[in-house]
Amino acid sequence: MHAFAVSGKGGTGKTVLSALIIRELTKKGVVLAIDADADSNLPDVLGAEVEGTVGDIREELLQKKCKLPPEYTKDVWLEGKTYEILSENNGFDLLVMGRPEGPECYCMVNNLLRRIIDMLSQNYDYTVIDSEAGLEHISRRTTIGVQDMVVVADGSQQSFDTASRIKNLADELGARFDHIYLVLNKTKTPDIKRAEMTGLTFLGLIPYDPDIEKACYNGVPLPEHSKAAASVHELLEKILQR
Repeated sequence: MHAFAVSGKGGTGKTVLSALIIRELTKKGVVLAIDADADSNLPDVLGAEVEGTVGDIREELLQKKCKLPPEYTKDVWLEGKTYEILSENNGFDLLVMGRPEGPECYCMVNNLLRRIIDMLSQNYDYTVIDSEAGLEHISRRTTIGVQDMVVVADGSQQSFDTASRIKNLADELGARFDHIYLVLNKTKTPDIKRAEMTGLTFLGLIPYDPDIEKACYNGVPLPEHSKAAASVHELLEKILQR
């Protein structure tokens, strides 16, 4: 099983890149797609229907507390509920994390869910995580165990700064990524030198694509064929050949 996480500053095209990676990997195997961003947009760009989120079942368990039937332990109940909300699609299954944590203590539930999702991912050839924008996913250690982190920048200094901070925080926390790549997205005048100054391995470019922009503007699934998708195919080949 090969796991990818996609991260970066909000607005750089993180979710679109995640969707294009998922689409491309379905040509090679079965994919578990995880929308880990509280502002869940991955189902929309993939054209997938979801019945519920991990956040929903986490809240339900906390409300039930000790009221579970005696034959159910918390982990058995959570595992069953996780399978219930798993959205099955052509070539990929989608799990949406959903709402952020509330005021109660979620440590026990989150640890159980992490273990369940780790077990679930073993049933797939690939896992792709559309991470929260910024650094939260690393500071909470929600992407530990991922082989390849792909950080998206749009050419702005802010996006490069976020990319640098992601690398530095990953180093500080000892996040065990095999590689952390930087991809430049939807920029007409790519600054490769500034990209390399982030300290991340520069992977390549995804060109500005009016077809992708139109789909996002209209709130419809991404087109099956596009210039951006062709670029993602080439970038993935680089990763998988290393």
